[in-house]
Amino acid sequence: MSKHSALSQRPTSLLNKLIRFCLENKLVVALFTAGLILWGVMVAPFDWEIDSLPRDPVPVDAIPDIGENQQIVFTEWMGRSPQDIEDQITYPLTTALLGLPQVKTVRSYSMFGFSSIYIIFKEEAEFYWTRSRILEKLNSLPSGTLPQGVSPQLGPDATALGQVFWYTLEGMDPEGKPTGGWDLDELRSTQDWYVRYALQGVEGVAEVASIGGYVKEYQIDVDPDALRTYNVALHEVFDAVRGSNLDVGARTIEINSAEYVIRGLGFVKSLDDLRRTVVTQRNNVPITLDQLADIEFGPALRRGALDKAGAEAVGGVVVTRYGENPLEVIKRIKEKITEISAGMPSKTLEDGTLSQVQVVPFYDRTGLIYETLGTLEEAVSLEILVTIIVVVLLVMHLRSALLISGVLPLAVLFAFIGMWLLEVDANVVALSGIAIAIGTIVDMGIVVIENILKHLDKADPKESRLEVVYRASAEVGSAVLTAVATTVISFLPVFTMQAAEGKLFRPLAYTKTFALIGSIVVALTIIPPLAHWFIAGRHENRISKTITWGSIATLGLAIPFFWNGFPWLLSALLIGVASFNLFANRLPESLRQRCHYAFNFIVAFVVALILAQAWKPMGPEHPWQNALFVILAIGSLLLPMLAFIWMYPRILTFILRTKAAFLSLSLLVVAFGFSAWLGFSTLFGWMPDFVKKSSPYVAVSHALPGLGKEFMPPLDEGSYLLMPTTMPHASIGEVMDVLKKQDMAINAIPEVELAVGKLGRAESPLDPAPISMIETIINYKPEFVVDQDGHVLTFAYDESKQEYLRDEMGQLISDEDGRPFRNWRDEIRSPDDIWAEIVKAASIPGTTSAPKLQPIAARIVMLQSGMRAPMGLKVYGPDLETIESLALQIEGILKQVPSIKAEAVLADRIVGKPYLEIDIDRDAIARYGIRIKTVQDVIEVAIGGKPITQTVEGRERYPVRVRYQRELRDSIEDIESILVAAPDGTQIPLKELASIRYVRGPQVIKSEDTFLVGYVIFDKRNGFAEVEVVEQAQQLLQEKIASGELSIPSGASYRFTGSYENQLRAEKRLSIVLPISLFAIFLILYFQFKKVPVTLLVFSGIAFAWSGGFILLWLYGQDWFFDLSLFGQNLRDLFQVETLNLSVAVWVGFLALFGIATDDGVIMATYLEQRFREAPPKDREEIRQRVVEAAQKRVRPAMMTIATTILALLPVLTSSGRGSDVMLPMAIPTFGGMLLATITIFVVPVLYCSIEELKAKSSN
Repeated sequence: MSKHSALSQRPTSLLNKLIRFCLENKLVVALFTAGLILWGVMVAPFDWEIDSLPRDPVPVDAIPDIGENQQIVFTEWMGRSPQDIEDQITYPLTTALLGLPQVKTVRSYSMFGFSSIYIIFKEEAEFYWTRSRILEKLNSLPSGTLPQGVSPQLGPDATALGQVFWYTLEGMDPEGKPTGGWDLDELRSTQDWYVRYALQGVEGVAEVASIGGYVKEYQIDVDPDALRTYNVALHEVFDAVRGSNLDVGARTIEINSAEYVIRGLGFVKSLDDLRRTVVTQRNNVPITLDQLADIEFGPALRRGALDKAGAEAVGGVVVTRYGENPLEVIKRIKEKITEISAGMPSKTLEDGTLSQVQVVPFYDRTGLIYETLGTLEEAVSLEILVTIIVVVLLVMHLRSALLISGVLPLAVLFAFIGMWLLEVDANVVALSGIAIAIGTIVDMGIVVIENILKHLDKADPKESRLEVVYRASAEVGSAVLTAVATTVISFLPVFTMQAAEGKLFRPLAYTKTFALIGSIVVALTIIPPLAHWFIAGRHENRISKTITWGSIATLGLAIPFFWNGFPWLLSALLIGVASFNLFANRLPESLRQRCHYAFNFIVAFVVALILAQAWKPMGPEHPWQNALFVILAIGSLLLPMLAFIWMYPRILTFILRTKAAFLSLSLLVVAFGFSAWLGFSTLFGWMPDFVKKSSPYVAVSHALPGLGKEFMPPLDEGSYLLMPTTMPHASIGEVMDVLKKQDMAINAIPEVELAVGKLGRAESPLDPAPISMIETIINYKPEFVVDQDGHVLTFAYDESKQEYLRDEMGQLISDEDGRPFRNWRDEIRSPDDIWAEIVKAASIPGTTSAPKLQPIAARIVMLQSGMRAPMGLKVYGPDLETIESLALQIEGILKQVPSIKAEAVLADRIVGKPYLEIDIDRDAIARYGIRIKTVQDVIEVAIGGKPITQTVEGRERYPVRVRYQRELRDSIEDIESILVAAPDGTQIPLKELASIRYVRGPQVIKSEDTFLVGYVIFDKRNGFAEVEVVEQAQQLLQEKIASGELSIPSGASYRFTGSYENQLRAEKRLSIVLPISLFAIFLILYFQFKKVPVTLLVFSGIAFAWSGGFILLWLYGQDWFFDLSLFGQNLRDLFQVETLNLSVAVWVGFLALFGIATDDGVIMATYLEQRFREAPPKDREEIRQRVVEAAQKRVRPAMMTIATTILALLPVLTSSGRGSDVMLPMAIPTFGGMLLATITIFVVPVLYCSIEELKAKSSN
């Protein structure tokens, strides 16, 4: 036994013991691997339909809920003005709720008929704990805090972000075509009493709110002349109606030993029941209700309506409960809809058509979720294929390449298990952590396998293969662990993020950490046993080898018969690999070696074809162009790298002779990168004035202004939310007319699939909107026809006629070899163009413009700031008039800011609602002996109407309302004629008891922590970053204040707010935590080398990687960059080259770069240290020779890790599906950083050589 074998038999660390245990207990490893695969598949967030396996997937949503930790207290007081609501409900409740523990702020809205209070708690407060604290406070309010009969209620255990499913109710024929024939009140009754409760009972649903149509109401319109004729007071009518709708119970009675329950039946069942109700009697003659009033069915007062493509509609919105899996809840909702559909109301129309009410969704988040998951699933799959190609070509050992590639899916499944255990939801950001980590994950397997192959080549043929594999694995085990540790630590700043940015990116940090841990587990526990069995043990058991490769060949033959759609190329590849390994030993050694290399190239080529077929970067209609692009893209990066490896010794030898010039050039590159980030003038602003005024300085400053800042790039949801407003004085009928015109105009846009608009509010505490506010959900068509997962479909195309083929129904014919069908017109190139068309179509006099919003993004913005725009100001003041005046002045100034869309600047018109005030003359009512309450009751009932009672009709309930007839209360003169009964029965006109006048009042009163507030919202122009826009606006306002053009009234103030605050907060946090993280990485490297100079030269790789990332970000903002065409495709469009601002997503990409930026330096420095320790050189020439030899030994694995990291990100850079706009900013820093990290392969040896030369010189 060799010395190595003897040493290897005695593991000295826990890690080495674990590696040996796995090598000696392969059955345990096999069972562990099988369990890992099964468990990972069971909890995977993707919609894998595996009937034989129970599924409990990780909860899935499109994006994380980054809204505030808030609860809602909703209080209804029908008919009351916003001022009454504010004074008597909102203010008392706000002062009480401010004292709750963990409260951060309290926002409140007082509107017509209701108060809505948002209690924002600190992030650490548990959601349901906060609800219990609020309930305790509401139950302990002192008597008299609120008006009599007013009861505040806690909102649903959900947020507005939980509005995942909107629908309308429509009449349909048996073929599913719309028929009409249903009145709005019929549809609303079906929604309120059938559909709503059916969906409310679905597991995971917090609330189902109704919107649109008319609530049926028993309307008693009193005739004041009849009241005067019969000398009946209004309160008598009131009492009579209430007393006519009553059931009673009289316990039980026993008859013939049987117990009978006694009921007195008196509920109103029909209009006739009300008509026959006796109000009073005169001269023993009963006066019935129909003698005093008109009694009919009619619509109740409504403060919201729904419109679908220009036709008024009835619908609802389903809200998921906090913490539930939205995807699973939507699935259950659809199952329930299918279940209740058969029992929905139906009728036969006059033309004989059978029409049945059906639930028709118009906003369903399932599509966005599936498309987002599809994009990520595709990106990860493509990255795996790219990695296989790279590893095969660089390692030139097929079995090793397969083992390395096996790390990827296992690590991904491991990440899914970690997400499931720690309850980390799957979304576009969380899963992007896996996508950007693929290159790093595979590096672990590369290092282990490469070292195993090297040891196997050098080992004595008689030595146990198990010992060789163990020695090789143990040798790199600590280095691999160190590499993962630095990568994990680099993400510590993400774990410390707070508020919105923390909620957004902490899941990503978890998933990437899980994936990296999975990669180290697989690399050190699964790969060594597989390598021993699959690679090292290939000569030991011929029977085992025959069985193994024969099984693989059989699998390749059988899979296509059982798996429809399995790639035939992959099947052929399996058969080819198995056949080659079965018969390779029968070939001559020279031929076998040539075949081995040729077969690796063939395998890489076949995988490239599979990749091209799946990737389709040039479009589905260009299969050969796709294949050529894949080969060119990978080859253009791999071939230079291979040439680089070949020429590396000569280049390094030359650089070692010109170290000063090389290091100076390297510093210039770093300076260029940091200038691209911060701006040249910022970085070199310390220079003298004559330098700063020189032409070169000015030109460079203009070329390198620095990167813009924003919180997050917007996620393309495939829908827009248009939120214009009308003037506060507009009636609901006028707003409805505007809404219909807008919806019809928007629906006429060819790219728009459907526009459904809402005015006012749904019947939910989550929707506090006045009737002047319009919300239109606009679903636009994808650029190309896609499937459920967002993959582009192809259709039959006639090349000769240059047109698509269609069936007899006019539908496109699916064809795998066909072309994709573009839904957009030629002039429409992006969703921004569609938005421009929408804004143009929705422009109607009397309405405002609106900032560009999407349904989810809008809810998040409103949850965070309370505003309906991503940026704005909050204006505080002592009274509403002062606030409005200051806000209007600021509005005019902000329209002058170059980076702000002037049409999107809008200040709240707070005091713009017409009020009709009835001021009671106390002296006048005293003369008649009338009390204030008597007059107020008459005003409330006669003019506004008051629900007296409600009918009980089976499961349905309808209000009974008493009010004056319409024609007797529609003008100020009619109101003045309303009669008030004196105690002696005299009927006195209201004009003798009160004065009536018109005044202007608030439509809505907003406050924060009891202080009145108004909003000024605005939106940025394209090409500007959020932080830059706010800074320009702040500067202009300060200039106007300094010049006296803007005067801030006493007691008033303003502050900017919006999503940009998240960016500033995140940057401030990173400025503290980032240095700590860098110091931790430095310590890890120091513990590896135990020398500060060596640690510093390895640490320098971070500066170069950072520079590379910033340089690529700068290049993406240049018009000339990648402005080339390949096969008719512009590379700027293919790689989505456009200006990218420095967002939190970009910073996360840089953090991902941290952990891998030093890996190549560690590889180089470790081997240099070993070589110099084994044989210290004597002079300068020997030092340089030793440095070149050592660096040459490690340049191949270093370049392999760079190649896999860079090339694995290519599919992400070209991805254009839903969610790609979030992945791209995170991938670019790593791509650019690793491109420039190749300098590290020279910098580390050069600096190391300089240190050793200085040592040698000082010793001599």
